[in-house]
Amino acid sequence: MNCDIHLTDKLAVYADEVRRGLGIEIVPPCVNRSGARFTVREGRIHYALGALKNVGVEAMRLIEEARGDEPFADLFDFARRVDLKRIGRRPLEMLARAGAFDALDPNRRRVFESLETLIGWSAAVHEARASAQVSLFGSGGDDLPPPRLAEVEDWLAGERLAEEHAAIGFYLTGHPLDDYMGPLRRRGVVTIAELQQRARTAPFLGRIAGTVAGRRERKSARGNRYAFVQLSDPTGSYEATVFSDVLEGARHLLESGSRVVLTVEASMEGEQLRITARGVEPIEAVAAAAAPRGLRIHVTDGAVLATIRRVCEREQGRVDRRQRGPIHLHLAAPDLPGEVVVDIGEDWPVSPEVRAALRHLPGVSAIEEF
Repeated sequence: MNCDIHLTDKLAVYADEVRRGLGIEIVPPCVNRSGARFTVREGRIHYALGALKNVGVEAMRLIEEARGDEPFADLFDFARRVDLKRIGRRPLEMLARAGAFDALDPNRRRVFESLETLIGWSAAVHEARASAQVSLFGSGGDDLPPPRLAEVEDWLAGERLAEEHAAIGFYLTGHPLDDYMGPLRRRGVVTIAELQQRARTAPFLGRIAGTVAGRRERKSARGNRYAFVQLSDPTGSYEATVFSDVLEGARHLLESGSRVVLTVEASMEGEQLRITARGVEPIEAVAAAAAPRGLRIHVTDGAVLATIRRVCEREQGRVDRRQRGPIHLHLAAPDLPGEVVVDIGEDWPVSPEVRAALRHLPGVSAIEEF
């Protein structure tokens, strides 16, 4: 992987093979754990900071050298010890989008929107430190008060994954379809891993979901347009051929980032899997027909309750009646006599989008369908 550290397409293939083929865990990029290049510790691969898009290995070595054997305590400690002006804003933005600062501040959007302030403060600290080296009474910048960070709510789960994908080039810590898999399975949708297994024994006709990564259109000898569409689900990546009869009515659904359900024919030609799309549906329509009756939300910090309510109220007008139901809060905290269950009502959104938005909130430990 270090040999192809700047080739995102190859890294995506290697990462898929390492995780699914070899069962080796890849630790996401982190300024406190990762090196400038890929490293292996305790049987796990630590993703290289220098493998992020628009991030140079040499710039990331500055972070590795400043860290040494002492992890950074917080963003201000990071800005004191690393001259952020030398790193550059663009690489720092990619680190924030990839979640490399999560150990210092889990709110990625706050980190991203505070970078300009942090870079300016870091420059002032390092300039004062340089002046102190030639001054008998210099403070070295330690007396400069830290700046105020942006006061913003974090990106939603889908937004976090999109930003992470933009920085890494593929989905590493999760997939946009993770919270759709329950409803999709109830509608008979299979994963690409399951489709591959079935197609090895006989041609397969069924439905498969995917997030669109790209589309390449071509024109046949007869002048008809067709497309090769690259997609992925939580179990892997694949390509489907979409001929003109389907493409004309579904082109708007096959834009990069779209989530769809394909009706496909699949077969093996030698060792090559061939997938032909016979129909395309928006994933929301398929998932809505198999929504859970309700959600159990396990809460370990009561401070998150107000945020849970805001998320549910925001999404309430975006889902149809089929995706509404009861929500039960299961509260567990040291100051409670035991687990306390609170039924907050029968008419709340229980769609995959809501589940994804709630799952990553600090203080939410788990979400279950019922």
